[in-house]
Amino acid sequence: MFDLMYNTLFFASYGNIYGLSNISISSFDVLLAYIVTILVSIIFALILKIPLLPSKPYRYSFDVSAIYPTPIIAIGIFSIFLVLNYTFMYNGIVLAIVIGILSALFVKYLFDFVFPKPLDGDEGEDI
Repeated sequence: MFDLMYNTLFFASYGNIYGLSNISISSFDVLLAYIVTILVSIIFALILKIPLLPSKPYRYSFDVSAIYPTPIIAIGIFSIFLVLNYTFMYNGIVLAIVIGILSALFVKYLFDFVFPKPLDGDEGEDI
């Protein structure tokens, strides 16, 4: 994770050389924005009544939950915005909140359409 933060700051400062942006954020701001993104995505997923954990057995479950994949999608999208040198307001905190909410909505309503569950062993076969 610290390598990701270093690369994010490197690319953000690299964009400043060419005048693409006027941001300068510290590693503490990046870490705080990541934590806000994770917490907001989990809390909003619980508000949308996504279960906290998938159904048992956990290892073979393809059910969505508030723990996985909601915060993973949120920090992935947020990392893309940081690498593209876009933090919006308050050093990325507002962007982190918006992305956390949108990732919870994505997991609740669109995740199964974009990433369908695999078929069972007996389904889909013609006899």
